Amino acid sequence: MRPLAPALALLLVAGCAGPSPPPSTAPTRAAHQVPSDAHAPDFARVPYEPLSRASVVAIALREWRLFGQGVDDDPPGSRPPPEPDQKPERWPGMWQRVGEYWWLGVDPNDKEVAWTGKHDENGVEFPADEDGRYAWSAAFVSYVMRIAGAGSRFPYSPTHSDYIDIAREMSLGQTSGWAITAERPDAYAPRLGDLICTGRGRSGALRFDNLPAGRFPAHCDFVVQAAPGQLTVVGGNVDDAVTMKHVPTTPDGKLAEPDGTVVDTRYPWMVVLRVLYETPVS
Repeated sequence: MRPLAPALALLLVAGCAGPSPPPSTAPTRAAHQVPSDAHAPDFARVPYEPLSRASVVAIALREWRLFGQGVDDDPPGSRPPPEPDQKPERWPGMWQRVGEYWWLGVDPNDKEVAWTGKHDENGVEFPADEDGRYAWSAAFVSYVMRIAGAGSRFPYSPTHSDYIDIAREMSLGQTSGWAITAERPDAYAPRLGDLICTGRGRSGALRFDNLPAGRFPAHCDFVVQAAPGQLTVVGGNVDDAVTMKHVPTTPDGKLAEPDGTVVDTRYPWMVVLRVLYETPVS
């Protein structure tokens, strides 16, 4: 057999060595912007079907069933805190699901995209008593809207106040093109697939007329059933799970009386986010 030419031998060695490592100057994830819907599956990004109340309610209820169909109608803070190993968000299978809410719900350029129900952006497990720093209720809302096909018309965010403020700006005519608008709790009866929102902590004193109010702690739930005098809602990160609760209303379905008094004595509901399902998704 004739010996290989030196140049050909070098080419063969290089071919067997595998791909060369990227140069040290290769851009990192933080050095460029990833499209905001990069993680969304085609059926949600295109979307295959227009955003609908039926889809939003079905997805929210699916996640509620996955977390064990918990119901909590007690006043907030009245239940004793669970032991760390009793938090569903940290259970095998469930912490990964919370990670999917982050991964699919928020902007892939945000650090939160790498969080799970018990890990930070570096994959390090955080203590169970610090989970308040990793609250995922807004990520849950963003996930449901993304998977339901809201496309670019929902302001996906790890913070409820971002889309509360945008909805209020929509109702004031200060912005346009979004699939949500803000309605007064005493003037609009929430329908299936709408969101009802309240402030948390000190922001519980906020009312509709204070909006938009910038960044503030809040919580929003999806309306999954409406009956005379009561709404059934589902939200994330309630009791460290996706949980259902029942919200009393006026006989005609509003959260507040004509004078603005909120019917529910447990939560100071300040705004309804009416989802514009009638508007086609581009």
